[in-house]
Amino acid sequence: MKAIINATILCPVNGLVKGGTILFDKKIKEVGKTVTIPKGTKTIDAEGKYVVPGFIDAHCHQGLFDGSIGWAGMDGNEMTKATTPEVRGIDSFNPDEPSLEEVIRGGVTSINTGPGSGNVISGEAFVVKPIGSGVVDEMIVKAPSGLKVAFGENPKRVHGSEKRTPSTRMGVASVLRKALVDGQNHMIEVESYLAKVKVAIDKGDAPPNPPKRDLGLETIIRVLKREIPIHAHAHRADDIATVIRIANEFKIRAVLIHCTEGHKITKLIAKSKFPAVVGPTMLWVSKPETRDRGFKTAVDLNKGKVKVALQTDSITPMNYFPLLPMYVIKEGMSREDALKCITINPAEILGIDDMVGSLESGKDADIVIWSGDPFEFYSKVEQVFINGSNIALK
Repeated sequence: MKAIINATILCPVNGLVKGGTILFDKKIKEVGKTVTIPKGTKTIDAEGKYVVPGFIDAHCHQGLFDGSIGWAGMDGNEMTKATTPEVRGIDSFNPDEPSLEEVIRGGVTSINTGPGSGNVISGEAFVVKPIGSGVVDEMIVKAPSGLKVAFGENPKRVHGSEKRTPSTRMGVASVLRKALVDGQNHMIEVESYLAKVKVAIDKGDAPPNPPKRDLGLETIIRVLKREIPIHAHAHRADDIATVIRIANEFKIRAVLIHCTEGHKITKLIAKSKFPAVVGPTMLWVSKPETRDRGFKTAVDLNKGKVKVALQTDSITPMNYFPLLPMYVIKEGMSREDALKCITINPAEILGIDDMVGSLESGKDADIVIWSGDPFEFYSKVEQVFINGSNIALK
């Protein structure tokens, strides 16, 4: 058992507690000003320091793109056809990929990572914690967390240059619609087979032959059944509107990834109830659809009652992750809401808020001790606990 004492505790759910204590082992046991500390508990004096939940990056590609070894490390885009729902990012994840060392230094304890945006459907994303024995299976928080899809310039450039569909935005939308319809048809086929099996059993007859399995369609069926959302890469406002249009047509869940021009259609996004994972904002204008990027987007969406999370896309180095809430505060977001955008909001968006995202009894002990206010530029990450274990800062 461990206890952090005399801390300024900053939690997105319970607010600010000065001179507080957190009692924990693998899970958080108790948080407050009057916590009874059992005999034999290891205490950590955090007087003058801030203690916050581990931050969560709701969209990145850490572990799948190792730029240090060139093409040999580029395992995040299976761009041999326009739709690859059957691929799983977990099968490309390298626990020894160098950029994973940046995660802890940024006070980040959970990341949603997975395939890139080269395809209309790129494959399954998943959530991990940057700990373990070098085996991704021991790092997983949730798999899959969503099915990555992409709109706009990336898929139309990649596949249009190969003279195959899609080469336009309407082509992108048609490819996704067709995949969803194929999923619906396969779901009907499977349901019909199960009904026939039941009838055969009731009659004492031999069951019919099952339909041929299709791994990609099985993943799409999970989307159609609302078991997992689509994580929809979209920068331009018209692409964001197309995501919403298709999601509503098929009654599926969606998370708006990037949402660069979301500030232009805040009311539509708010009406959709779909959350936005905004970023990367700290980068050059890499292509025409990102030219209107800015931290004001997250601020405007938050004011419009859209649930917002901030993300690096693995373009902003994750050791600089704390700069993201600083910049949205600078643009007018409250400190309380900025904290939510990197803790409880992404946890809720990813469906892991029962485990992480706040400092509450029963949740995983993912705790970060800062030298000072985490939203002040000169403050540093001093200690990081994940599942209660003190993780070395490399």
